[in-house]
Amino acid sequence: MILRTRSLAFRLVAGAAVLVAAGLLIGSYALSILFHDYVERGFDARLAIMLESLIAQSDIDDNGELSPPKALGDPRFEQPYSGWYWQIATKDGPALRSRSLWDEVLAAPKQPVTGNPLTYETGGPERQHLRVLTRTVTFPESPQIFVMSIAGDVAEIDQETSRFNRTVAWALGALGLMLIIVVFAQVRFGLQPLGRIPKALAEIRTGRADRLAGSFSAEVEPLADEINALLDHNRAVVERARTHVGNLAHALKTPLAVLTNEAAARSGPSTDAVRRQTEIMRRHVDHHLARARTAARAGVLGARTPVAPVIDDLKRTLDAIYRDRPVAVGIEGARDAAFRGERQDLEEMLGNLLDNAYKWAKARVRVHIAVRDERLAVQVEDDGPGLTEEERDAVAQRGVRFDEATPGSGLGLAIVRDVAELYAGGLALESSKLGGLSAVLTLPAAPSS
Repeated sequence: MILRTRSLAFRLVAGAAVLVAAGLLIGSYALSILFHDYVERGFDARLAIMLESLIAQSDIDDNGELSPPKALGDPRFEQPYSGWYWQIATKDGPALRSRSLWDEVLAAPKQPVTGNPLTYETGGPERQHLRVLTRTVTFPESPQIFVMSIAGDVAEIDQETSRFNRTVAWALGALGLMLIIVVFAQVRFGLQPLGRIPKALAEIRTGRADRLAGSFSAEVEPLADEINALLDHNRAVVERARTHVGNLAHALKTPLAVLTNEAAARSGPSTDAVRRQTEIMRRHVDHHLARARTAARAGVLGARTPVAPVIDDLKRTLDAIYRDRPVAVGIEGARDAAFRGERQDLEEMLGNLLDNAYKWAKARVRVHIAVRDERLAVQVEDDGPGLTEEERDAVAQRGVRFDEATPGSGLGLAIVRDVAELYAGGLALESSKLGGLSAVLTLPAAPSS
């Protein structure tokens, strides 16, 4: 499933990703603070143990002087500038200090030191950042007050915290990615019923189905029911329109037939004028009724008509009509092609083109069917006299017809063009390689079943 930026799935996944990222960032920040506090407390506990050891190993000699304490068990106190230091000071200044301090001294805190441990931070040798634990100590053998301090480099805390942060970043990053993948899978699974609706509508549009079929989830089922109800309503409206058009046709044709019969029963200039005007009215009625019927049917979803059977039926009918002068008809191309529309409209369009070709052909008519890029093209050619370029242009004007010189029925080439345009198609007239007229009818194609 491809996530488009305006899709519902993208919004759900993007929203979940933002929330997951925000939650993980807040969580990682909280974990980092907690771990840093934990490491700092452990660091302070080590300083406290070392300070107690320093006090325990300090003693007053026979001369009343403070003797240097023994080794505290950590070789870093012997290594110069190692980051771990101890110092014993009096009111006169430092009295003793670890070898690691070398010629440096620990800065005194800004607040007074008492018998209770005091923790503070200060700078150390080589720009070290030290955390110091200090307190005052007295010995019975000496009246002096000693300030004993243990210092450690805070870089250890920072290093452990950094290692922890990197581990947490990798772990939470992997967790976040996994959560987003899970959300993506959940969204894809959850929106699957919606994804079936466009496919089902495409089946209806191409004529393979007339309703939304299949089971849908409880949330999507009302939408499917409404779409099916809309399709049923559309069919009912179209059917009513067809009925009204049929009723109008009968209502108009009957008076026109009476006028025509009355004009034929009489003679004179006025009756000729009535006959001509009645014929014009009949043509206009046929024209607009055909357009009305086609306009109603062209908007119906689910219509699909195979092309070859329609051509075969028309060929049999026209062969019987023009049996007095046999015409050889060849049908070529994609016989499995289908028209996305009503059979009656296809019969009217192809019937007029084939009827025109039969009337004017000397001996041969060729029909070629092709489908390309969801467009259906039916070419009807004959070996008759054809039309000049000026005549072909005139056919494009509504009502101009050149196929009335010989007897026959049909809506005419101009009306074929009108009907095709209602289906977003068209009619192109060209010179045929057979010597006559080539009419190329372009219509929307339906997928092969």
